[in-house]
Amino acid sequence: MVYHDISQEQLLLLITQAVQAELQKRSRQVPVGISVRHIHLTRDDVDKLFGYGYQLTPKKALSQPGQFACEECLDIIGPKGELKHVRILGPERSATQIELAQTDCRNIGIKAPVRSSGDTKGTPGVTLRGPNGTLTVPEGVMIADRHIHMTPAQAAAFGLADGDRVQVKIDGPKPGVMGGVLIRANDKCALDFHIDTDDGNAFLLKQGQLVTVLGKEE
Repeated sequence: MVYHDISQEQLLLLITQAVQAELQKRSRQVPVGISVRHIHLTRDDVDKLFGYGYQLTPKKALSQPGQFACEECLDIIGPKGELKHVRILGPERSATQIELAQTDCRNIGIKAPVRSSGDTKGTPGVTLRGPNGTLTVPEGVMIADRHIHMTPAQAAAFGLADGDRVQVKIDGPKPGVMGGVLIRANDKCALDFHIDTDDGNAFLLKQGQLVTVLGKEE
């Protein structure tokens, strides 16, 4: 950009405004975490599928503090098919939960609702197969709601609060806007935008790619 007939003070002001605009844009950016299908288990279900007292083996740490992918996997058996070697995530939960993409659900013949983590009431069940046999869980299968993890301080900086819904702008070869993204703010969170593989593929997103948080939805 070429500036003509402006003072040094005016030029400095324009540069400052441009820098501030860029900083503001970057301050509303969050990294993408694409979550593949996975399983959370209760202590009781770990015992049933692997043997009493079995301890899940951490494989690698995940983006959220204290959470990890396990070495152990299970098969998920539905009315019309199976998903082989689905990773278990730790630590153990108070309720067994199976998070799938819509494509996964269709492949095994399950109609799962979109839910936030932990909201398993009224969701369909499924059969899990492990080294100690099979276990049919009565509920727990869901398509995970799109959400952004952040601390309350980060949420305040965004002008947001826990439970708000926002839109997220995506740049790249297939740009667009995702709506209905839930803000999940607590002190134990690390900043991360969690979506499933269907959403990631629809926008050609990559792990760690930055996206921009737009305004709160009313």
